[in-house]
Amino acid sequence: MQKSKVFAVSAALATVATLAVTTAHAALAQGQPVIGLITKTDTNPFFVKMKEGAQTEATRLGAKLLTGAGKADGDNAGQVTAIENMVAAGAKTILITPSDSKAIVPAIAKARAAGVMVIALDSPTEPASAVDGLFATNNYQAGVLIGQWAKKAMGGKKAVIATIDLFPGQPVGIARHNGFLAGYGMSGVSAGTAGQVNAGVACAQDSFGDQAKGQTAMENCLQKNPDINLVYTINEPAAAGAYQALKAAGKEKSVLIVSVDGGCAGVRNVEAGVIGATSQQYPLKMAAMGVAAGVNYAKTGKKVSGYTDTGVNLITNKPESGVKSQNGKYGLANCWGK
Repeated sequence: MQKSKVFAVSAALATVATLAVTTAHAALAQGQPVIGLITKTDTNPFFVKMKEGAQTEATRLGAKLLTGAGKADGDNAGQVTAIENMVAAGAKTILITPSDSKAIVPAIAKARAAGVMVIALDSPTEPASAVDGLFATNNYQAGVLIGQWAKKAMGGKKAVIATIDLFPGQPVGIARHNGFLAGYGMSGVSAGTAGQVNAGVACAQDSFGDQAKGQTAMENCLQKNPDINLVYTINEPAAAGAYQALKAAGKEKSVLIVSVDGGCAGVRNVEAGVIGATSQQYPLKMAAMGVAAGVNYAKTGKKVSGYTDTGVNLITNKPESGVKSQNGKYGLANCWGK
């Protein structure tokens, strides 16, 4: 029975892949540019909105969009398969948010050798030169903004810091974490710092950007040091989880939480006082720019190059002097997700 189920699932996946190739080849025959979008997951609201933005722009520009994703953050094998399928389908541009910035590089190299332009969205590859271009938030600057705000908001109180991070070695997680510490005033940390700095941090735990794991991470940190009064989180789902742990411990009013992303649920948590401040990024813009670049490549043969900053804004309802910010109303007008 189990084998029958596995064969049935495999057959279904093969049928989907064959259908995608067939429809892509039909689009090519009609002169439509074929563009692939590969996200880390299909469920994270950030990537759901990215997919929506890519589809809207592809429709507007008359391109055929193929989509794929890993099963979860860190699923490199799933992304490799998606690249191979899209190359076979005739995609001339692939947009990807790499789950594993190093392990994905060989698959990207094969695609580029086949004439495919590859653009990283949101997360850089290692090395950055593994792709033709990167459209992304400056994640280090996003961290700096919440670090600067937190320093002011703490009002001279000694910070006992917990960081609820992504997972080891992920460039986005490292950049946001280090940016937060630099913004708070830690010396010796810069945008070029390669590894995650934990000096001056009372507790650092990984959450994989997940709410339930964020709650567990915060519980672990409170066990390690109950005096924690400032929490940095990699994203707003992790922040929501951390808040639940703090609330269960009766500490939700005495601990300040800052985060990064700017999703609608996260901004509503800023409005509710769950999150003190968050740095908002713009996945719709990343995706739309990537699709437009892909269509231009199909028409002109001109590839993009280097890094394009897609912007970041600090969202808070408690502005601090010297730290540029927008309020929750602005955040809700520009957020993504539900």
